[in-house]
Amino acid sequence: MAQEAGGDIPSDEAVISSGEKLFKANCTVCHAVNEKVVGPALKDVHKRRDVAWITAFVQNSQKVIKGGDEYAVKLYEEYNKTEMTSFDFSDDEILSIVAYLKAESNKAPEAAAVATTDAGGASAAVEEPSGLVNVLMIAIMIILVLILVVLAMIISLLKKYLAQKDGLAEEDQEIVSQTFDVGALVKSNAFLGLVAFIFTAIVLKAVIDGLFTIGVQQGYEPTQPIAFSHKIHAGDNQIDCNYCHTGVRKSKNANIPSPNICMNCHSAIKTESPEIQKIYAAVENNQPIEWVRIHNLPDLAYFNHSQHVAVGEIECQTCHGPIEEMDVVYQYAPLTMGWCINCHRETDINAKGNEYYDNLVELHAEHSKEPMKVEDNGGLECAKCHY
Repeated sequence: MAQEAGGDIPSDEAVISSGEKLFKANCTVCHAVNEKVVGPALKDVHKRRDVAWITAFVQNSQKVIKGGDEYAVKLYEEYNKTEMTSFDFSDDEILSIVAYLKAESNKAPEAAAVATTDAGGASAAVEEPSGLVNVLMIAIMIILVLILVVLAMIISLLKKYLAQKDGLAEEDQEIVSQTFDVGALVKSNAFLGLVAFIFTAIVLKAVIDGLFTIGVQQGYEPTQPIAFSHKIHAGDNQIDCNYCHTGVRKSKNANIPSPNICMNCHSAIKTESPEIQKIYAAVENNQPIEWVRIHNLPDLAYFNHSQHVAVGEIECQTCHGPIEEMDVVYQYAPLTMGWCINCHRETDINAKGNEYYDNLVELHAEHSKEPMKVEDNGGLECAKCHY
């Protein structure tokens, strides 16, 4: 794909989509379209600089600055001489990013407001059925109580009527005049047996539930040595998880970010913060930051992040919950074997563009009209996770 004649920026949806993926995966750490983050807002960047200049700056900003470019030097000075990371992008990839930025810049501000309103309306619509169900449940309970009261009143009136009626047989008279003896009921063997059975069942249920929770740390929320907020980083500033957890797409483990990754931003941002000073101290003293691990599977279970994230394209929130809303991270999911198995039963295999699955999908389609699930590819075999 070459740049169009006259320096035009492509408007093809596929190019814009490709640029969006590149931008969100690599650029949102320091840039946003409509607001300053670490670097300048990129709205209408295509109007301020031509594509050739943007390409050169993205591929090697320091080379452009040292070359004496007035605009580049001004940016460098304005943003506290923070060096922009050099990206090994091709010219076409950078052009696709510019195409995405142009498309975003051309969106009217009202569109975002309308989208927000629509989203709010949809949210309200989703919440309405839940509120309606609660109202219906309360109404049903009230109706049942009223029915019981009416039945009690009817029984009482019938007893009074029959008690005043002449000519009742002695057996009938005895039934009408009998009273409910609570003491006799409580002392009866049937009642005592029922109470003993219910008590034993409750105790057994509590014991079994307790046994099932051994090793389950759902809700675990330890205090960390540095008060790091995912809400600020992943939520407010929309930093992609892969920027800090660099191994999530290519390794078994997601890995904990090193202080060097923190310093990419915090060498210029919030440098006076007491929490950031703890990172400085760790770097200067060559001491590791002793983060407390939260999500911890037993040694007998094998789990590979790259297989799920890169191949399966599973979102981080599927297992870690709304991480972008957490000031303090906690274990969102139970991470039990049953929880994993249910996911394998319900999740479609992401076979698109992967030739490995072509024959398997074809064979599966011969026997089932349902999409191919993970369980159909051996996802429930014991040796997949235990070997």
